[in-house]
Amino acid sequence: MNLRALSSRLLTGRLSAGLAIAAVLAACSPSHSQEQQKFSGTGFGQTAARKVPDSAAGVRMSFAPVVKAVAPAVVNVYARGVTRQAVDPFWQMFGGSQPRAQESLGSGVIVRPNGVVVTNNHVIEGLQEFMVVLNDRRQYPAKVILADPRTDLAVLQLQAKPGETFPTLQFEDDRNVEVGDLVLAIGNPFGVGQTVTNGIVSALNRTNGEGSYIQTDAPINPGNSGGALVDMDGKLIGINSMILSGSGQSSGVGFAIPSALVSRVVASAVGGQSHVQRPWLGAKGDTVTSDIAKSLGMDRPQGVLVSDVYRGGPAEAGGLKAGDIILDINGQPVNDSAGMRYQINLLQLNQTADVHVLRGGKTLDLKIRATAPVASPARDERTIRGQNPFSGAHVVNLSPAVADDLGIDPFDAPNGVMISSIDSAQTYAAGVGLLPGDIIRQVNGRTVATTADLDAIIKAGARGWRITIQRGDQVITAQFS
Repeated sequence: MNLRALSSRLLTGRLSAGLAIAAVLAACSPSHSQEQQKFSGTGFGQTAARKVPDSAAGVRMSFAPVVKAVAPAVVNVYARGVTRQAVDPFWQMFGGSQPRAQESLGSGVIVRPNGVVVTNNHVIEGLQEFMVVLNDRRQYPAKVILADPRTDLAVLQLQAKPGETFPTLQFEDDRNVEVGDLVLAIGNPFGVGQTVTNGIVSALNRTNGEGSYIQTDAPINPGNSGGALVDMDGKLIGINSMILSGSGQSSGVGFAIPSALVSRVVASAVGGQSHVQRPWLGAKGDTVTSDIAKSLGMDRPQGVLVSDVYRGGPAEAGGLKAGDIILDINGQPVNDSAGMRYQINLLQLNQTADVHVLRGGKTLDLKIRATAPVASPARDERTIRGQNPFSGAHVVNLSPAVADDLGIDPFDAPNGVMISSIDSAQTYAAGVGLLPGDIIRQVNGRTVATTADLDAIIKAGARGWRITIQRGDQVITAQFS
């Protein structure tokens, strides 16, 4: 079955459900064998012309004018490909993982007239072929021009005829969004076709990892991933991404990635970047709890307590010190460490940020220039070969730049040599229990600071090997003959 045929049936894919925030994966069928029912109806057919409202005040008893203005720019995204499931190392000896055909569906939003579409990364992750179906049933193959798992955003380019243009949605500045605002969620839930639901903004700045989300009670279900959350002016305020649910279906608690971060990722994609370049301040902090606030004489918990400042980094150059409390960045309140990371991610490289801090009971305004994470020492990736415990391992020098590329906090990964990957279960490295992410600290009593150090130790040879690695918070030493 080719991709063009996928638009007429419900695809089987991935769904993560639970009482924790779960990404609404591109998977959509309640069971693997259940076929999609056929639906009929007028959908967004032509009716008597109605004036598109000029403002929120123009919407009275119907959302129809807003829907008609924005629906053409919301699309269905169908994907398929071959994936390999991770298997127990024991079974690797009997042929390893087996390929498995996988299909998924989700939604997307056209954000450039030449056919640039933004969707969720989890809609397309690991798959190879993509078909985008417009509101008017036109279909286009698409290619991924940028995928960013850390933000769960991906940007596609429609393979259209030269000069062909498409309807788009404009980004709204999500700083103008307020709790209680009316919103519409538009997407392709369960593969039934484009569907509109309404609700309000339930909360702002809901944080999870690096993200800060808009919470809404507008029903969002599997298949809505990557769809639009729009305001009553028909502007895009977020990309629907996750739900909190015990059943995998809408329970009135949905989350959208704010437009500020979406537009940042889109700009990176259309600018020709292969990945999102994240700015870096070189500071680490912890959320100010009630106990911390009380110990510091604060009247209430707010901000982020700086626990560490990277030596030689932008924060140190800007005068930030451990013990400072960051209250806001560029006027945007910082309520926890995840919120701080989100505000930093919105900065442009080399942009100077206004950082408002509390130090010793007094407030200070600091100017900190956001830069790219420093790449010192040089990356220098190598593959280890030969008769030694590291054979088959790919290693790389750690630096703030490498740590950022790997999604690791530079403060949790000090300089050293890290195993980035291992070829297969048949290699020495896998056989002795080494894992990707392990940081090599010592070999035979010699400190390993760079890949060149490790290479020199291995070339010197040894009758036995005493290896010390850091794995997360643990330091492990093992002896091999």
